[in-house]
Amino acid sequence: MTLSVWRYAHLVLAIMASLFLLLASVTGIILAIDAVGEKRAALKMDGFESVTLAQSIPELRKKYSEISEVTVNYNRLVLMKAMDDNGEDFESYINPLTGDTLGTPQKKSEFINWVTSLHRSLFLHETGRVIMGITAFILFLITISGIVLVVRRQQSLKRFFAKVVKDNFAQYYHVVTGRIALIPILIIAITGTYLTMEKLGWLKVKEIKHDIKFDITSVPEKPGDLATFDVFKNTKLSAVQKIEFPFVDDDPEEFFTIKLKEKELVVEQFSGKVLSEIDYAKTPVLTELGLNLHTGRTSIIWAVVLGLACINILFFIYSGFAITFKRKSPKIENTGNPDEAEYIILFGSESGTTSVYANIFHEQLVTNGIKSFITELNKYRTYPAAKEIIIFTSTYGQGDPPPNATKFLYLMDKYKQNQDTIVSVVGFGSYAYLDFCGYAFQVENELRKKDWANVIHPTHTISDKSLEELSAWAQQWSERTAIPILTSPAIFETKPSEMQTFKVVEKTLTSNASDDVFIVTLKPKSSKVKIKSGDLIAIYPAGDHRERFYSIGMVNRNIQLVVRLQPNGLGSGFLDGLKKGDIINGKIIRNDHFHMPQTDNKIAFIGNGTGIAPYLGMIYENETQVECRLYCGFRRETIITERYYTFLREQETLGHLDGYEFAFSREENKMYVMDLLKNDARYIAELLDEGGLIMICGSLAMQKDVEETINSICLDINTVGLEYYKAKGQLRVDCY
Repeated sequence: MTLSVWRYAHLVLAIMASLFLLLASVTGIILAIDAVGEKRAALKMDGFESVTLAQSIPELRKKYSEISEVTVNYNRLVLMKAMDDNGEDFESYINPLTGDTLGTPQKKSEFINWVTSLHRSLFLHETGRVIMGITAFILFLITISGIVLVVRRQQSLKRFFAKVVKDNFAQYYHVVTGRIALIPILIIAITGTYLTMEKLGWLKVKEIKHDIKFDITSVPEKPGDLATFDVFKNTKLSAVQKIEFPFVDDDPEEFFTIKLKEKELVVEQFSGKVLSEIDYAKTPVLTELGLNLHTGRTSIIWAVVLGLACINILFFIYSGFAITFKRKSPKIENTGNPDEAEYIILFGSESGTTSVYANIFHEQLVTNGIKSFITELNKYRTYPAAKEIIIFTSTYGQGDPPPNATKFLYLMDKYKQNQDTIVSVVGFGSYAYLDFCGYAFQVENELRKKDWANVIHPTHTISDKSLEELSAWAQQWSERTAIPILTSPAIFETKPSEMQTFKVVEKTLTSNASDDVFIVTLKPKSSKVKIKSGDLIAIYPAGDHRERFYSIGMVNRNIQLVVRLQPNGLGSGFLDGLKKGDIINGKIIRNDHFHMPQTDNKIAFIGNGTGIAPYLGMIYENETQVECRLYCGFRRETIITERYYTFLREQETLGHLDGYEFAFSREENKMYVMDLLKNDARYIAELLDEGGLIMICGSLAMQKDVEETINSICLDINTVGLEYYKAKGQLRVDCY
């Protein structure tokens, strides 16, 4: 609950101030650039910090007879106002040691004045200043709430600058750049608020009034040497803001008024006696400091930092809203009734990714004709027909629930299922956080207390959004339930692909002679589409949301699909009805983990049936002639397998393939692909021992049998099991 309060406060404040923060940031960037340019162009004097009033004032008095005031600005430039020999007033920057003129003050350009006015008051005078002051204060509150959220995310203040898990671009850099720019943004917010209050007169400022008790009789008859005055010798010009000179040089009742950074002095001009000294109240000192910090006018480096901070604020506005929109509930299409659904999918998602995974899983069930219903954990209730409830949830902070799961534990106590229900929990998290998948484990523990919940497996954890780990869970789930869903990691890819157009350039005939297997060759309409063997193509045979996926082999820049015609098959029936020249639409799903590896080690391709498709492309693309062998199982020899023979012999001649073996399970001398591996056991064992790679594509049943066979081979010959080589990344699987 506390987390939600801080998050919504952070969001509401950002929405309230976003437009004004946008204006303030853009104008702030321009003013920071101007401050840098002004500082670079400033006239500089070596040794300025060591110059005293005793060195400067006498020289100025000698050179100029009538000086009214001398000001030292934030650029360490000395500006003098005086009267020339013709009685004309003038002002110029001078060398304080010689009085030589260095230049004249330049007015700001109309554009910079316009930007400054917009930045300060939106051209609305006092009303505008109030608005911008409130905006600065809201920025302060946003920053504080952001700090709280980062601390909760990182699980402690000590881990504030610890590694941040990269959920997505916007969220990752929102946190990372926020931590870097934290101090400058806090300073901008605090000083902006303070300067507005000071300018509007909301802060009490003590008026400086000197009570001078002056005895003319104590004044020397003749003016003394200014260079000998103790106050002048002990005061550096760099500590001065302004010096107001006596109106008449030889009048003992005219004084120097010296305004330093922290106090103001009145000095008698004949003897150098300090007649009055008043320390400033805190307000003027803080105002000067605030101006320097807010504008960066005293330092090029700080001006650059402020400019970068303003750029960062702009990024915060973008990334903050991007995170918010991504965090919104995904578009869920429930075609069934929750009271009739046999499989209930509940999700708790922080950044939106977990909900996408859950929805992909749900769509797979619906595609297979399963009665599935998906909703947020916060909408949990009783489901009369539920056989199984599958929970996908991430964790926030110190084992806290994500926003749409905060009510789940309460609802689970309120609503019970009236029948024994299997429950599966899939937790998403990162080992970078101390409470890895903490909320998922909490949900599992509470479920085990319910008499209706049958938690048959411990929580399956997914670290750093690993598609391989998610795919492994999906495979286990599919095997347990006997529901044949696609489980390739590419299926769970969260980045949506664009629809592409393809032309049918070849379609083989389907008959019993081909064992109902046919080949479709497609040419992408756009040459810009990047496709590799092992990727998937999603087609939409009914023109609706139902997808069918097929593994791709790229041969001669064309997509080759190997398809088995299924009785009443939606996808295979659609593809079988295609003719040369037809146009279809589909999406390419990148399947990076199942591409032809860039390696010099040996590769063994293992598959069955239509699983040969990606291997045909990989072998064709093997220009570097990496040593590879193909082991594939089929039902029987057909005109399609004859086509494979022809192609593979050509590839052997080109050096793209070192050998291939086919097994036929329904011929007279029936064999399975596992038999091929046993016959080549020594080669398989040596391949793995030498760092080679095994790739498996085809059915889940075949995968299980193949892995058991290879495991036995490894134990017998290498004395280690297949799990050892899996951990080293020497096994890649794409089965369904």
